[in-house]
Amino acid sequence: MDLVNKIRDIYDYPVDGIIFRDITTLLKDSDSFKEAIDQMVALRDDEIDIIVGIEARGFIIGAPIAYALGCGFVPIRKKGKLPYEKISADYSLEYGTDSIEMHTDAITKGQKVLIVDDLLATGGTSQRAIEMVEKLGGEIVGLDFLIELKDLKGREKLKGYDVRSIIKY
Repeated sequence: MDLVNKIRDIYDYPVDGIIFRDITTLLKDSDSFKEAIDQMVALRDDEIDIIVGIEARGFIIGAPIAYALGCGFVPIRKKGKLPYEKISADYSLEYGTDSIEMHTDAITKGQKVLIVDDLLATGGTSQRAIEMVEKLGGEIVGLDFLIELKDLKGREKLKGYDVRSIIKY
């Protein structure tokens, strides 16, 4: 199944010059959504204890992968969304900056962690997620993405980690 054709391109969103890769068109099609999750599950045969999903589309992708692999799921949220003790990190987007947070008890020392998100662009968000997981003692198994924007070279920021994606632009 060609999943690329299930992604809608929205030009000049959220700012001029950006092509937003809208996955809602893939998600609403049950066959395409199932195929995307199945392909992402098939990327890994590693031992994984926890999937970390980055807000918000990383939740949509990461939770069913965690279910299929029989492991736990931990959300990384945008600033101000988590109610318990947390660690945080600032990061850059293609068009600005933001901050993410994770509960301090989300990861235990030695847990094998797979970070999942819908999109690898500049790699800034993923870099900060790695830092938080490692600060809590987690061991990064890899980072998996539905979509990778190769021209933005986010993979270069993640050197030394096993990075995989199923759709590349």
